[in-house]
Amino acid sequence: MTDASTSETRRILVLGGTGTIGRATVAALVKRGYKVVCISRQQAGVGGQLTQEKTAQLLQGAEVCFGDVKDPKFLAEQVFRNQPFYGVVSCLASRTGEPDDTWAIDYQAHMDVLSLAKESEVKQIVLLSAICVQKPRLAFQHAKLAFEKALRESGLIYSIVRPTAYFKSLAGQVAKIQNGKPFYLFGDGKLTACKPISDPDLAAYIVDCLEDASLQNKILPIGGPGPALTPLEQGEYLFKLLDCPPRFKSVPPGILKGAATLMGGVAKIVPSLAAKAELARIGHYYATESMLVLDTETGLYDADATPETGTDTLFEYYQRLVDGSEAAERGDFAVF
Repeated sequence: MTDASTSETRRILVLGGTGTIGRATVAALVKRGYKVVCISRQQAGVGGQLTQEKTAQLLQGAEVCFGDVKDPKFLAEQVFRNQPFYGVVSCLASRTGEPDDTWAIDYQAHMDVLSLAKESEVKQIVLLSAICVQKPRLAFQHAKLAFEKALRESGLIYSIVRPTAYFKSLAGQVAKIQNGKPFYLFGDGKLTACKPISDPDLAAYIVDCLEDASLQNKILPIGGPGPALTPLEQGEYLFKLLDCPPRFKSVPPGILKGAATLMGGVAKIVPSLAAKAELARIGHYYATESMLVLDTETGLYDADATPETGTDTLFEYYQRLVDGSEAAERGDFAVF
C-alpha cells in the first residue's frame, strides 16, 4: 500500500470527473491526499446544466481544466504539457451508447489519452469499464474491449475495473411507485440479477487500485455487498418500504428486440433510426442479461464468483431516497 506521504506527491488526471462516480472518485482521491486534475466540458452534467463555476464547486479540492476530451490538441497543449502526472483514472464513458458516440469516447478519446500518457511517462492507468463487456453484443461493449486490449498491451501499470450495477441505474422507478404507479418488470422479474455497488464504495475501490499491488495489471469484476438481487426482489422491497400493496406490470423483453430489428431495417432508408435501434438493443441486453461474473465454461452467470466490496447496500439507498436524505440523479438517457 502507498502511504499518505507518498500520495501527496502524486498528481492524478481524472477523466469523467463530473459524473456521479467520477465525483465520488475525485472526492476519494482528494481525501487521500492526491493532487487531482479533472477534464470537464464547458457545460457538463445532465443536460449540460453545470456551469464552470458549479463544476468547480462539485469537484472541490481538484484543479479543473475545461475543454473537449475528444480534442487531441487540447489534451496535448492544455492538459499534458508541463503537467507531470503519476497516473490517470478514467470514469469517462459514452452518455448514449450509440456507435458513433461510443467509438469517439470509449475508444478514441481514451486512445488519445493513452498515447499522451505514454509520451509523458505516466506510470499507471485505472480504467472504469463495465462487467457486461464479458458477453459483448453491442457497439459500446466492443469499443470498451478495444481500448481495454490497448491498455493491457501498453506497458503501463493498469487496473480495469468492471462494476456490476450502479445504485442510480436501479433507482428510476422509486418516484413512480411513490406516485402510485406500478413497478415495471421484464418478463417475470427473475430473468436477471446483479450485485449493485454504491458510488462511494466503487470510488474507494478505484483509488485502492492506485495503491494496492494485488489490484494491478488485472481485470477486476466487482460488486457491492450482499446477495445478488433480481428486479422482482427490488420491487418487492420498495413496496414493503413504502407500505403499499405490490403492483407489478410485466413487459416482454422481446418487444425491445423486435423494435431493434424493425428500426434497424428501416434505418437503411432512414439513417437517423440507426441510433434508436442501438438503444433498443441496449435495452434488450440489460433486460435479459445478468450483471454478474460469467462462467465461460457453463455460459451461466455466477453470483458466488462475483467479488464484493464496500458496506453500502441498495436497500439502504432506497431507504435514503424514500426518507429524502438523498436524491437520485438520473442521466440524460435514463430508461425509467
